[in-house]
Amino acid sequence: MGRWCHIQARENSMARSAAGELLEDVVEQLNKIVNWHELPVPVGIVNLIELRNALRDENLHDTSGGGEQDPEPSHIGARHLYARSDDGGYNDLEHVGMGATGAYFGRNVTPDAGHPDLHALMSPNPQLISEAVLARTEFKPVEALNLLAAAWIQFMTHDWFSHADDPSQEHVIPAHRAGASEVRIPHTASADDWAPGAPRPPAYRNRVTHWWDGSQVYGSDTDTIQHLRTGEGGKLRIGPHGRIPRHPQTGTPEAGFTDNWWLGLDLMHSVWVLEHNTVCDHFAARHPQCDDQALFDRARLVISALMAKIHTVEWTTAILGHPTLQLAMNANWWGLQGEQAHQFVGRISDSEVISGIPGSETDHHGAPFQMTEEFVSVYRMHPLLPDEIDLLRLDENVPIGTLSMTDAIFHNTTKVVEQHALEDLFYSFGRAHPGALTLGNYPNWLRNLQLPHGRTIDLAAVDILRDRERGIPRYCAFRRLLRMQVPETFADLTDDPELADTLERVYGGDIEQVDTMVGMFAETPPEGFGFSDTAFRIFILMASRRLKSDRFFTNDYTADVYTQEGLDWIESNTMKSVLIRHFPRLTASLRDVENAFFPWRPTA
Repeated sequence: MGRWCHIQARENSMARSAAGELLEDVVEQLNKIVNWHELPVPVGIVNLIELRNALRDENLHDTSGGGEQDPEPSHIGARHLYARSDDGGYNDLEHVGMGATGAYFGRNVTPDAGHPDLHALMSPNPQLISEAVLARTEFKPVEALNLLAAAWIQFMTHDWFSHADDPSQEHVIPAHRAGASEVRIPHTASADDWAPGAPRPPAYRNRVTHWWDGSQVYGSDTDTIQHLRTGEGGKLRIGPHGRIPRHPQTGTPEAGFTDNWWLGLDLMHSVWVLEHNTVCDHFAARHPQCDDQALFDRARLVISALMAKIHTVEWTTAILGHPTLQLAMNANWWGLQGEQAHQFVGRISDSEVISGIPGSETDHHGAPFQMTEEFVSVYRMHPLLPDEIDLLRLDENVPIGTLSMTDAIFHNTTKVVEQHALEDLFYSFGRAHPGALTLGNYPNWLRNLQLPHGRTIDLAAVDILRDRERGIPRYCAFRRLLRMQVPETFADLTDDPELADTLERVYGGDIEQVDTMVGMFAETPPEGFGFSDTAFRIFILMASRRLKSDRFFTNDYTADVYTQEGLDWIESNTMKSVLIRHFPRLTASLRDVENAFFPWRPTA
C-alpha cells in the first residue's frame, strides 16, 4: 500500500507583511466604494484573497477554555498516522483532541460579541417573525439548480455540526396571536460550568466530528462505525437494491447520522455507501494483501476527499454562479494554475493560491480548528426545500405521482424508497428545483412540523431562537464584525417597499434588532449567488479552513497516505460520474449536463 508516513504539521506564522497589511487596507477602502463582486474578475480575485486573509486574522476565536481540547498526545499508534480516527481525534498529532466529537464550537466573532441577550430571546416573538416575513406565500424556485443541491447541503452539514439538547431546561416561545400555540423546545446543552452572568459567553459541544471526514456516512464513534461495517473487505452494510439498511425491528435507516431524515438524505446516503464499497473493491483488487481495516481506512480517506472536492468545485460553483467565484472555488482545490495543468504536471508551487489547498502546508491560522456557531447560522437554508416533489419514471419521463414533503420525511421515507426504484427517485430530484433563500419562502410544512416523538414545532421560529440563544449577533452587529456596511433603514435592507414596511413593523422600527437569518434572506445577493454576501463572508473563511487545517487534505494528501490510485480516484471523479457508475440508466439524462446539481435533461 506504499510507505505510511506522517509529515509533522507546521504552524505558519500569522504575521502579515507590511505590503500585505497595506493591500488589506486598500481593499477595505475600495469596498466602501465598490463591492468585490462588481469588480473585473482578476481584481475581484485579489479582493477575495485579501478578504479571506483579513477574516483569518480577525475572525477565528477559540472557545475551548484554555486548552481543554488538547489532552496529552499519548498513545499515538501507527493507524493514527495514516487513517482518520473514529471520533475525529488525532488529526493534529500535537493537539490530539482538536476537532474530535464533543469538542467545542468556535466563533467567528469576538467573545464579547457572543454573549446571548437572555432578556431578549423572545423579542420580537420568533413566531411573529415566522408568520409575518418568513412564511412561504408561494413557492419561489431556483430554476438554475435541481433538488439534489438541497439534499446535498443537508448531507454535508450532518458531517459538520450538530448541537446537543439539554432536556432538563425548556424554552417556551409564546403564542403570538389568538389561535396560535406556544412552541416548546429544550435548551442547547452548554458547557457544564457556564451560567448566565459568566464573563465569557457559553460554549457548546459538537455531537459529530468537526472535520470533513464523512462522519454522516460512517459515524462519529467506534460503536456506530463497527455496526455499519460488514467486517469483510473494508465494506459498509447495504440493503436490497442499493438502499441503505434499515433496522430490522423499527425500520429506521441505519447510517452515521440520521437526525431530521428525509428522502433526499436517503438517496445521498445510499449512493455514497455504494461508492465506498466500490472503492474498497478497487483497492482490494490492487492490494490483495490488505485486511479489512486497511481497506476501510483507505476507502474512507478517498470518499471524504471526493465529497470535499465535489462540494468545493461542483456544489459551490452551482449555487454561487458568479464568474469570480467560479475561478475562486476551483482555485481552492486546483489553484490558479487550473485543473488541467494540475493534473498534467501536479503542484507547481507550495502556495495554496497557485496550486490549491490539497497538498499544501497545514495551517490553523492561530486558532484550534473548530466548526463555528456563525458557520452553523449561515447554513440555515430550509427555504431550499419544496412543498412537494413530482415523481417521474426515468425511462419514459412520465409522471408517476406527486409526493408531499410531509410524506417524504422521518419514518415515511422507508415506504417511499421501497415503492420506487432509486433511479426514478434520483431522476425526479434531478428534474425538480429547490426554493430560493429569500423571505416569504420558508416552507409552511416546516412551520407546523410534527416530530417523531409527537411534539409539533414551528421550525422557522426555532431557527430564530437558536441563533439568539447561542449568541449570534443580530444582523447589523454581525455585519459590523465582518467589516461590512450596515443598512441604516429598513428600505436599505430590501428593495421591496411593502416588505420593508412589514419588517419595520415587526421589529418595532429598530433596524438593529433584525435577526441575522432574516437580514440575510432580505438581502439582494450578488449576481448569480444563491445566498447573501453576508453569509458568503463566513463561507469564504470556513470553506478553505476546513481543508487547510486538516492534515489529510494538506501535508498528508500524498500518494504515501492515499496511494496514487486513491488520489487518481478523487481527481478523476465527479458527482455525475458517481451517479452514473451506480445507476447507469441515469446516463441519458446526465450525459450533456455539465454539473450534476444543474437541472437534468428529460429522457423523452
